[in-house]
Amino acid sequence: MSQKVRIALDAMGGDHGASVVLAGADISLARHPDTSFLLFGDETVIGRLLADRPALREASTVVHTDVSIKMDEKPSQALRHGRWRSSMWLAIDAVKKGDADVAVSAGNTGALMAMSKFHLRTIPGVSRPAIACLWPTLRGESIVLDVGASIGADEQHLVQLAIMGAAMASVVLDIDRPSVGLLNVGVEEVKGLDEIRQAHQVLRATAPGRMDYHGFVEGDDIGKGTVDVVVTEGFSGNIALKTAEGTAKQFAAYLKSAMGRTLAARIGYLFARKAFSTLKEKMDPRKVNGGVFLGLNGVVIKSHGGTDAEGFAAAVDLGWDMARYDVLARIRRTLDATAPAPVEVAS
Repeated sequence: MSQKVRIALDAMGGDHGASVVLAGADISLARHPDTSFLLFGDETVIGRLLADRPALREASTVVHTDVSIKMDEKPSQALRHGRWRSSMWLAIDAVKKGDADVAVSAGNTGALMAMSKFHLRTIPGVSRPAIACLWPTLRGESIVLDVGASIGADEQHLVQLAIMGAAMASVVLDIDRPSVGLLNVGVEEVKGLDEIRQAHQVLRATAPGRMDYHGFVEGDDIGKGTVDVVVTEGFSGNIALKTAEGTAKQFAAYLKSAMGRTLAARIGYLFARKAFSTLKEKMDPRKVNGGVFLGLNGVVIKSHGGTDAEGFAAAVDLGWDMARYDVLARIRRTLDATAPAPVEVAS
């Protein structure tokens, strides 16, 4: 990798397009001055937004395209009309060609995954890519994967998810030996689907040296932070993610309603403002915005489509970490080290 971390941005992706993308990139650049950007999108719009951001303008190269992927487009449609020329494709293509170390987009998740998988392909030893996300917990943060890349997983894929999640945790969470748990309906070994119990047996017997395999964890263990990495297949992972997001919004709405219900409650809020501010900070989804597409021959970060500048900056920061500390190389090394030895056939 070059001395600078080179980040390709889909400047036209997301609900708010270039206005949020460039504002977020500017925030991230202030935190990581050793960054250069490739901005793919409408050069007129981008140029106008860069005019008030001299540092970002100096660190950026603009590549014009007026083709963008709509947020409601089907992946197959996006591939047909957006291949080779959309801002999303060109950002991914920059990683493919080696012109960028990571691509970040707030665009259509299905289209981004389809294009990334089609163009970058998966790492040898990985059957399918996964989406990994940072999850706020009582202990700090954990990594949960897969949260929606694909539905279903056999024993082999679950083991691959554990390896990739542990490699990401070692960098992003700065943990030398992350603890890893398999999400299940109980911690007893007799519980769960066959695939989960088989993966449990494999990990318990052969977990790589840079991973501390904990065993089964349940849904409430995610928020507790019982382990550093929670492994599950994409269907249940996405349900868990959406349930947690909805619960956080529900709790915030309840709290806001309760605080304004009576004069005593409003007065009490004034005395507890600092505590509520701390709570809001802990629950702020912008702090952990960004899902990593793991298992591809390149780093792709998916930002939430409706995020603001701070949220997009968090996604760019995550991409910077993944590229600077070469998580892909760690994943490849671990997969190579844990690959089964070839079986010799007697003549």
